[in-house]
Amino acid sequence: MATADVTVMGAGIFGLSVAYACAQRGARVQVIDPAGVAAGASGGIVGALAPHVPENWNDKKAFQLDSLLMAAAFWAEVAATTGARTGYARSGRLQPLADARAVALARAREVTAATLWGDHAQWQVVPATGAAWEPPSPTGLLVSDTLSALIHPRRATKALAGAITARGGEIVTDGKASGPVVWATGWQGLDGLGDGIKGQAALLAHDAAGAPQLFADTLHVIPHDDGTVAIGSTSERDFADLGTDAALDDVIARARKAMPVLRDAPVLERWAGVRPRAKSRAPLLGHHPQKPGAFIANGGFKIGFGMAPKVGVVMAELILENRDRIPEGFTAKVKAEG
Repeated sequence: MATADVTVMGAGIFGLSVAYACAQRGARVQVIDPAGVAAGASGGIVGALAPHVPENWNDKKAFQLDSLLMAAAFWAEVAATTGARTGYARSGRLQPLADARAVALARAREVTAATLWGDHAQWQVVPATGAAWEPPSPTGLLVSDTLSALIHPRRATKALAGAITARGGEIVTDGKASGPVVWATGWQGLDGLGDGIKGQAALLAHDAAGAPQLFADTLHVIPHDDGTVAIGSTSERDFADLGTDAALDDVIARARKAMPVLRDAPVLERWAGVRPRAKSRAPLLGHHPQKPGAFIANGGFKIGFGMAPKVGVVMAELILENRDRIPEGFTAKVKAEG
């Protein structure tokens, strides 16, 4: 590629989603990442595309809802373009309810979900059945939502990279930027706009493909379609070592306790990575507040994959059409204008 219309710095989920959306609109795109595709947090193993609770509605929650509803078509197109499995499934999710207060709150959310999610999805309090793939519940009740989805982050990110090259884009480890530049360089690229939060997760050998994902004892339990189950993750603000450690041993022990069906499942992989979190905890999108003329797409933290389909669209609209549909609360735009 002699000259790119758009250059994206960073081959994680946000950078690739922006590049893909630009390529869909006919732009020549190049993605530059010295470490390669999915080398950072986007190369993880958990992949919980879990919605915010349906209450106290705001632009961030509305944006995420739109993106979660876009996800099925988005990842189906990526898979059709590349022939690669992304692991995407709108699986739904089960959560145990610990006490009467939790039950009352969950029932209130049934009402707000009907208003805020409409016909798109349901949030319901349901009786536990005692099935093996179900978290034990002290109250005998569970929350079941039909909006949650799951994905295999590493496979999906690599598939998305393949879809970009299939559309004529280029992904390189070294290159010269041309055209508008989008900075999507993860936690180390936040440079005062946020920080990194270390997360640790494990992959177990247990086949629960097609089952709903679970959320128990603050852990995501994700049944991938390849006969594995991912569990995680920690949220460590202070860290010196980027590898796995005793904190992951605790995660594994808690997951086995919360889900007895996993008690004897062998550990296939231990993973650690650092996720980018903006100070506002919302994604940083729009004009770059520190690099005049450039753009930023960063700060996905725990919701990056869920936000990615719509992040790509609104960023491509801004870059290529000067059309701005980025919520005011996504801080990069506020800083750039202020």
